[in-house]
Amino acid sequence: MARRKTKKFVIKILCKACRALLYKYKKEGPGALVKCYVSSIMEDHTNGDLKCHKCGQKFATVARYHNRDAHKIKSNKVIVRGHYGK
Repeated sequence: MARRKTKKFVIKILCKACRALLYKYKKEGPGALVKCYVSSIMEDHTNGDLKCHKCGQKFATVARYHNRDAHKIKSNKVIVRGHYGK
């Protein structure tokens, strides 16, 4: 069975409270941001505790999807800025 080809692009994930940059993330496919696979995080500007480094707001929880470590994003805690095709 062949794998589907999905577009990959880089997005910036910002804290909704203070607009601090949290991650640069390589997103696969269309749709809302629900989870971030740890292996696809390109730049991590947090202290690794899933809290904003500026205001301290917790924006995600640790999860596991499809046998991959992930960060489950809490709804209404982040802003996504995307650049398709990069």
